[in-house]
Amino acid sequence: MATGETGFEDVAFDLISVQYHSLKAGHDYGQYVRDAENAGLDDIAAFFREVMEQDSARARRCHELLRNISGTEQGGPATQ
Repeated sequence: MATGETGFEDVAFDLISVQYHSLKAGHDYGQYVRDAENAGLDDIAAFFREVMEQDSARARRCHELLRNISGTEQGGPATQ
């Protein structure tokens, strides 16, 4: 497998990164929902809720996958 810019292949870091960004986006979408609701745009608010749920599910899945590789060498930095 190819390594990234840092020279490391770290699946755990990749999963943590996706999880972090999903959770961060979910937090931001809460504001988007409120903005749409305040503007009376219920269909757009519903869309933002849907996107928020997808990111929440993505973060949960990352958590499950991280648990699966915890304590193994599968997710850690690549050794040469």
